[in-house]
Amino acid sequence: AERLRYILGEDDEAPNPTLFTEMDTLQHDGEEMEWKESARWIKFEEKVEEGGERWSKPHVSTLSLHSLFELRTCLQTGTVLLDLDGYSLPQIIDDVIEKQIEDGLLKPELREKISYVLLRKHRHQTKKPIHQSLADIGKSVSSNTKMKRFEPAASAFAFRVGKRGGKAKFQQPLSSLPSSFQQLKNKFIKKIPKDAEASNVLVGEVEFLEKPFVAFVRLLQSTMLGGVTEVPVPTRFLFILLGPAGKAKSYNEIGRAIATLMVDDLFSDVAYKARDREDLIAGIDEFLDEVIVLPPGEWDPNIRIEPPKKVPSAEKRAGGGGGGSDDGEMPEVHEIGEELAWTGRFCGGLYLDIKRKLPWFPSDFYEGFHIQSISAILFIYLGCITNAITFGGLLGDATDNYQGVMESFLGTAMAGSMFCLFAGQPLIILSSTGPILIFEKLLFDFSKGNGIDYMEFRLWIGLHSALQCLILVATDASFIIKYITRFTEEGFSTLISFIFIYDAIKKMIGAFKYYPINSDFKPDYVTMYKCECVAPDPGEYTSFSAPDGEDEGDALDWTQLSKKECLKYGGSLVGKSCKFVPDLALMSFILFFGTYSMTLTLKKFKFSRYFPTKLRKLISDFSIFMSILMFVGLDVLFGLNTPKLQVPTDFKPTRVDRGWFVFPFGKNPWWVYLASALPALLVTILIFMDQQITAVIVNRKEHKLRKAAGYHLDLFWVGILMAVCSFMGLPWYVAATVISIAHIDSLKMETETSAPGEQPQFLGVREQRVTGIIVFVLTGISVFLAPILKYIPMPVLYGVFLYMGVASLNGIQFWDRCKLFLMPAKHQPDYVFLRHVPLRRIHLFTLVQIICLAVLWILKSTVAAIIFPVMILALILVRRLLDFVFSQHDLAWIDNIIPEKEKKKEDDKKKKKK
Repeated sequence: AERLRYILGEDDEAPNPTLFTEMDTLQHDGEEMEWKESARWIKFEEKVEEGGERWSKPHVSTLSLHSLFELRTCLQTGTVLLDLDGYSLPQIIDDVIEKQIEDGLLKPELREKISYVLLRKHRHQTKKPIHQSLADIGKSVSSNTKMKRFEPAASAFAFRVGKRGGKAKFQQPLSSLPSSFQQLKNKFIKKIPKDAEASNVLVGEVEFLEKPFVAFVRLLQSTMLGGVTEVPVPTRFLFILLGPAGKAKSYNEIGRAIATLMVDDLFSDVAYKARDREDLIAGIDEFLDEVIVLPPGEWDPNIRIEPPKKVPSAEKRAGGGGGGSDDGEMPEVHEIGEELAWTGRFCGGLYLDIKRKLPWFPSDFYEGFHIQSISAILFIYLGCITNAITFGGLLGDATDNYQGVMESFLGTAMAGSMFCLFAGQPLIILSSTGPILIFEKLLFDFSKGNGIDYMEFRLWIGLHSALQCLILVATDASFIIKYITRFTEEGFSTLISFIFIYDAIKKMIGAFKYYPINSDFKPDYVTMYKCECVAPDPGEYTSFSAPDGEDEGDALDWTQLSKKECLKYGGSLVGKSCKFVPDLALMSFILFFGTYSMTLTLKKFKFSRYFPTKLRKLISDFSIFMSILMFVGLDVLFGLNTPKLQVPTDFKPTRVDRGWFVFPFGKNPWWVYLASALPALLVTILIFMDQQITAVIVNRKEHKLRKAAGYHLDLFWVGILMAVCSFMGLPWYVAATVISIAHIDSLKMETETSAPGEQPQFLGVREQRVTGIIVFVLTGISVFLAPILKYIPMPVLYGVFLYMGVASLNGIQFWDRCKLFLMPAKHQPDYVFLRHVPLRRIHLFTLVQIICLAVLWILKSTVAAIIFPVMILALILVRRLLDFVFSQHDLAWIDNIIPEKEKKKEDDKKKKKK
């Protein structure tokens, strides 16, 4: 390990290129010989199947321990040339043979035979089309004729050899014949990173050798060696093993061993930096230290091991045996970004936020132009308009239409787009929330009961609250967010997720009340089902307006009237089928559950085995849009009168007696302007907690956000927009947790090119302002899109809400711990906290969280929801009290903001050091 650290060095050098390794074996056909590709590696091994027509699935290389020891011996006794200045394969082979002869490892008379063998043509395993054109057949015939003319000379070693300084020069080797066109046509090149280099492994048996011919070559500069490699990648390493006949399997295993070593992250670094033979041996020894042996009686070597989802990094192995850190050492209890540091200066945090965000501002726009953004826009847009309509309708009921759907649309569009354009974290989506709705209802009832003008009173509360938000920004008050640990954060986000799930299911159950199922219908009595319009007694309808086209004096044919007309003219409906309602509830349920389940299925489609990677990813990105389109089409096909999305068509306030501007003076006593500061304090706490907890969740470390957060800048804009909305009589807006998480999930990025068998790596989130701005602009112009939007059934949107609620529970440790209650110990996943904390303590901690969640749920379901934000603050207090119940060691593992993957990495590192 000491020698390894010395070889690799401590300085931060640029990473070495990825190595593509190809192994070719020598094939004999009578006297003819050629090199045939038998396996290749980027990360995992792919073999040419025995049928020779296709590649195997990528799998983990399983090597025999004996082959690794034989490889070690080969490198100890064979030729090792490091930093050879080579420009072509003949010259490189010439230098290798010369070195072997100098060292007494090869008889001089075998020079030409070895050269001949090593310069045979290379045949690669490439995908052949099912049909072959006549032109190709013609080409192959003519080329065979040319080859036959050339064969007599070739078979007699007809290389013109000229001695220059004791070195043989070859004029027309078969292996260097140009095949760049075939190489460029190979689609496999897409799987290889652009700066990759190749290592070629050549193994085979020949009759004329008595002992193995072994050479390991590292070129000074990577060089294109013609058709040696199946793809146009320059070669940096060459390993040659030719041995006496009869041991082909052994040579093959040694070749696989060196090829596997060359794609090992640590050994490839050693190979690039090795100064001599001993450094390479040290690299093999380190590899042998890490090798795990499977007993032959307990394992079938023919089984191919599937590539793992995550591979440990090479740094752990490189630093092995270093510090003697105790495995029980706690990770940091809480980790928070520099954005929440206390500056102690007036507006210090706001100034630093602007300073941090300004350099990223141009990239926030051009990085948004990507096809993935389209799917995110469609998904979040539908979520936003559904939310706007739902909250607008509820607000209209609560405030006697002083604020309705139209105000909700305009407010969402204006506040949302302004926030996404200027805020510190544009991935956050603004929306109205439940506690604000309850506050508005209480405020309206209070105003009505005390003769106070509601809109003017609300304006002053909004202005006071906006001022208080700006004071919190100026004093860096957001720094208290760092006291919110995973306990509070997960409790809050789980509650919001449950609300989404509960509301979606509640609305669906409501459909069964509006459209009851016809359980009394009996097919056998279908002849008895009818409904007629019966005229009332003559004295009961002395005056009515006759239908169009009929005179009042004419006799009215009551049997020809529709249900609405019959009731309008005073008739009555008689018959068993008069109360018949189509089974719209069942249809609504199909649309609801179908949208949810199809979205869930298509979202996971990128991990499917079907179709190419790009198509799978495209289907996964557009899963929500495709599901909505599918079930909207199904609804249109059946033509049933399911409840549809109702969007206002006129751009005007919901109430005719109010305008788009609220005048601040004249309708209320002067003391109301001052007294409104008290209810404003409650609104400020509500806004502050909702906004900042959502911001903490969005800015989680596991989202790998590159651009800094801006807690102070976010709150600043929420305050400003609150004042603007108050003046315009629009609803107040704050960060919406579930929709913001959904926004992030729809913008997650993964590696474009990955080695066969390697799982795409999560790179981070596409951080930009474009999607948010377009979503809210579309929300604003939805008034003009009403003719299209009216086709979307509400159950489909409830299905989207259910998906958003369920999807936002993913990755919440609290939810994972809840599921442990139902799992026997032997079936529990390998969560890192289970390694360190006893299960009964984990269950106790989870139980406390469940009780807190239940209390919050009860509170939000009653009028007491007004103190909901205060109860979120109370969660911080409960968490502090848990310090007296649990040890700091336990709390560090089960209540920590460090993501799961990072903790596992730290945990494994500590175990390795120990």
